[in-house]
Amino acid sequence: MEGLTEPDLGPVGSVQGETPALRLFALLEFITTRDQLFTLQSLVDQTGIPKPTLHRMLQQLEGADLLMRQSDGKHYGTGARMRRMAEDVLLNDTRHGSRHAVLKSLVDEIGESCNITALSGNEVIYLDRVETTEPLRIHLGPGSRVPVHCSASGKMILSQFGPAQRERVIAMQPLKVFTRHTQTNPALLEEELRQIRLDGYALDREEFLDGLVCIAVLVPNTTTRSNMCVAVQAPIVRMSSEDLVRLLPSLRAAAETLGRIEEQQMSDGPSLALSLAGG
Repeated sequence: MEGLTEPDLGPVGSVQGETPALRLFALLEFITTRDQLFTLQSLVDQTGIPKPTLHRMLQQLEGADLLMRQSDGKHYGTGARMRRMAEDVLLNDTRHGSRHAVLKSLVDEIGESCNITALSGNEVIYLDRVETTEPLRIHLGPGSRVPVHCSASGKMILSQFGPAQRERVIAMQPLKVFTRHTQTNPALLEEELRQIRLDGYALDREEFLDGLVCIAVLVPNTTTRSNMCVAVQAPIVRMSSEDLVRLLPSLRAAAETLGRIEEQQMSDGPSLALSLAGG
């Protein structure tokens, strides 16, 4: 499969646990916290687990829908049940109150609806949202989903990926047209993603809903890549794309605050956030 490489999975013997259940969990954590697809042999080479034992463990995780085998029959990625679990953790996070307070403060400052999002498969999921008090607004509550190709947050997160990883996410299903502004040409979308990476922000110019514009920036973290954005949405009758760009200082300040909250959470224990974007 083009674009797939055998990653360096870390030191031999890093998958450990005192019981069979904990060893299964350790293997699952090992796989889901890296944005790669893995073969049985690559895992054997890096973990030192005997091939028959590792094969049995993978079968158990696949049977529980925590891992799934790719179309080539060799590579393993995150299963639907694992992604749902990661989403539930983020949606019901004990830090939700702190995140919500940051959003509320941002909405009070700029007067438009704001949300926190993450990438799950080829969709963006809304983890939290605070609506504007203006009478004209679009309701998209926590748990709402938007296709990645027509979402400012989705494009922002995708811009960090390598070409092969972006292609894998985009190719999960056809790029559906939602408005006359929706970009469905993969080559042009790839060009836009390269520019987004340089700019450090992404725009949705009425690409998902007519009359709705959005700007998103990444929530920074201590890893090489973030799977969380903070975004502002507004009707075009109140704000143009240029108006949204002028909000970047406030948006980035909120993202920095959210990043500190997430960093504290990571120091308290492992997070499942990275597995949301897994294959």
